[in-house]
Parts: sequence; structure tokens; C-alpha cells
Amino acid sequence: MAPVIEGFDYERVRVAPDVSLNVAVGGSGPPLVLLHGFPQTHLMWRHVAADLAADHTVICPDLRGYGDSDKPEESGPGVYSKRTMGADVVELARVLGHERFALAGHDRGALVAVRAGLDHPAAVTHLAGLDVLPTLDMWEALRGVGGAVGFHLYLMAQPPGLPERMIAASAEAFFGYFLDAWSTGPGALPAEVRRAYLDASAGAVPSIVADYRASAGIDIEHDATDRAEGRRLEMPVTVLQQDWGAALGYDAVALWRAWARDLRHSTVGSGHFMAEQDPAGVVRELRELLER
Repeated sequence: MAPVIEGFDYERVRVAPDVSLNVAVGGSGPPLVLLHGFPQTHLMWRHVAADLAADHTVICPDLRGYGDSDKPEESGPGVYSKRTMGADVVELARVLGHERFALAGHDRGALVAVRAGLDHPAAVTHLAGLDVLPTLDMWEALRGVGGAVGFHLYLMAQPPGLPERMIAASAEAFFGYFLDAWSTGPGALPAEVRRAYLDASAGAVPSIVADYRASAGIDIEHDATDRAEGRRLEMPVTVLQQDWGAALGYDAVALWRAWARDLRHSTVGSGHFMAEQDPAGVVRELRELLER
């Protein structure tokens, strides 16, 4: 049986005509939605969610295309756009009774969170992003030999067919590479949790690729339009990142400040999977954000 967040209730919530999300809900109080990254599921928030549930209603979904949520066929670029996935999250919160909520995302989930914050500023009260750059800036930062760190982005940006076949043919090695390479020490990902991530990802190759493919196309278009129109995140924003800027030659704070008026940016040393490797630090930053 796959691991779960202990003490949380599980349900499926319909957020679109053809999409229901698997979601874990726990605690009581002001609502906080937590969005997972790649190659993971909602389970990555298990430590953080348990702590914050002491005084918040914590909502942890699997994003569309991931985990036990529905995985619609990629019939067009909008199916896995961050705009569509962000709308999923707003509808999820609404169905659960929350017109306004705080939102935190890690990796891919942070891209969804940013888009939700830009598209639905009346719904998102606070926003946190863990270890990612906004889509438009991400592609601009990955230049030259240093950009090889993001080889998977380029692979999954290719037209439908080849990347799906290549990844599916070696799913365990492909997804396992990131789980191992992005961990900074033993113990962050217990064997049963690592197994759950591998199984979930291997069962979702087409939709995971579609999510990434959207970020090389329609998501860039949406970001570029917002940048041209001067749209920014109006709610308090916290960003936690590893120091990729030092390695790739960009100023992370300046990039994020162009998108967020009220920004707190922190460089952390706990690795990419910081919610699992330093949950206390992440909780501390999220609580500070929610008090702003």
C-alpha cells in the first residue's frame, strides 16, 4: 500500500469536466494549499503538512497528470498549461469551501502557483515558491554548457512521441536519477517514499512530459504577455532557492523581484527536496509568510 500523510483525509475532487484530483486534507483554520514538484506527488509535503495542520486547513493535491489524479490526454497545448493547472487549484479550493487561500509550490508546483497567483489574485492571499524560477526566466537562465543541468527540460520539450518512448523505456533509471542527484544526504527519501515516487512517475510518463512540453510553449507565451503588460504578483511572496544563480550566472533575487512586489527571498543549503530534507526550515518560512 502506498504511503499517505498520516492523520489526513483523502478524497477525489472534480475540478474540470474531465479531471478529478486526488487530495489529502488535514487540520483546521485558514486554508493553505501545497503543490508538489517533479518527480514526486503530494506526499513530499508529509512533514510540513503535519506541522502546519495544527492551525491551518492544509490541502495537498496531486497535480493533474501526476500521482493518483486524472491524466487527460494531451489533445492540445492548453491541457497541461500552468494556466489550466492553476485553475484546477483555484477550483479545488472553491469546492472545498475556500474562496481565498494561501498557496505554496515546489518545483513544477511552484510554476503552477505563480500562474494561479497571476491569474487569480483575488483568490491567492500569500504565495511561496520553492527552488524554481518563473518559466520565462528559467529558459533564459539555461544557456551554454551550464544549461546541461536542465537536460530533462530540453528532452521533454520535444514534439509528442520520442521523449515519451525514451523515458518509458527506462523510467526507473530516468526518474531515479533525479531523486538521487537532487538529494543532499541519506534519509531524506525513505525507501517506501522513493518507491512511491518511482511508481507514480512511471505510470504518468505521457502527462509528465506534456506538463514539461507546455513550459516550452504555451507557458512562455503567457509569461511573456504578462511581462509585456507589467503584471506582477500582488500578494506577499516568499521564495526559497538553492544558489543556482552562482553556478549559472543569474541574479535570482532580481529575477523574482521583477515578478513580485512584496518579496522575501532566501538562499538555502538543504537541497532541492527541502520540504523533506529541512521541513522545520520550510515550516518556519511559511509561517513567516502567512503572518505578512
